[in-house]
Amino acid sequence: MYSTKNNLLIGFHGCDESIRDALLTRPHYIHKSERPFDWLGHGVYFWENNYDRALAWAKDKARRGEIKKPSVIGAVISLKHCFDLLDNQFIDALVTYYNLMVEYYNTIGKNIPENKDAKFDKFKDKLIRELDCAVLEFMHQKISEKIEKDVRENGFSTFKNFDSVRGVFTEGGPAFEGAGIQKKSHIQICIRNPNCIKGFFLPRKEIEFQ
Repeated sequence: MYSTKNNLLIGFHGCDESIRDALLTRPHYIHKSERPFDWLGHGVYFWENNYDRALAWAKDKARRGEIKKPSVIGAVISLKHCFDLLDNQFIDALVTYYNLMVEYYNTIGKNIPENKDAKFDKFKDKLIRELDCAVLEFMHQKISEKIEKDVRENGFSTFKNFDSVRGVFTEGGPAFEGAGIQKKSHIQICIRNPNCIKGFFLPRKEIEFQ
C-alpha cells in the first residue's frame, strides 16, 4: 500500500527552448521518450527538485549538437502508483522480472541487452542502460498482460499499471579526492501516466526578500 504517493513534488526537465515554450503554451504537448537505453524505461523524464542538474544536462546535449538552445521547464508532479527504486521491495521485484526475462530470452534465442559506456563518458558510468530499460519494459508489459487476462476472465484485476518510476543514480566521478560522493548524483523520475503531471511552469530566479 506504500507504493501510492499522493503528495506533490517539483521536477525539472532539461530540453531545447522550443520544447519548453511548447509545453508552456500547449501543456498536452508531451513527448514520451522511448529510447532503448532510457534509464527507467519509457516515459517523460524529470530531475527531482534539481534545476541545476537539468540545465547542465541540457547544456551537455547542446555541446554535442543534439539541441540548439538549452533550457529547463518545471513541472508539478504526483507520482501516484510509483515503482520506487529507493524502496527495497521494488528492487526485489525487479530482480524477479529480470530472471523471468532471461528465461524468456533464452527460450526465443535472443541476446540479453547490456548496459554500456558512452563514448564521451570518461568515468565509465554505464550511461547507455539498455539492460535496465529492457527489464523495466518487460515488467510493465507482463503487468499489463496480467491485468488484461484478469479482466477478461474475472471482470477485474488486483494488479495495477505503474504511473511512474523513480530511481537514484550516482555518476560523474568523485566530488573531491577520495570521495564516495559523486558529482552528478541525482534522483530521476520517469512519468508513464501523463495525468501525473499537474502543470508546467517557467522556473524563476530567487530574489532577495526583506
